[in-house]
Amino acid sequence: MSEQGKSVRIVGASRAQLAADLGARYEQGAAIRTLVDTTGCSYGLVRALLKEAGVTLRARDRASASAKPVE
Repeated sequence: MSEQGKSVRIVGASRAQLAADLGARYEQGAAIRTLVDTTGCSYGLVRALLKEAGVTLRARDRASASAKPVE
């Protein structure tokens, strides 16, 4: 019987490999939200894995939130 909705703990070599893969994709320009969508992992987990991989996180793009209309 499958237990849908249950989270799976990612540990050891699997975690290190996932962190390395996500780190490489992030450094190639993928957004954290894109990595979340493609892996099914939570935002927090993806962010933690990127930090574990030693990736320097980019600043958030706040331009759309603070942009003023052009007159």
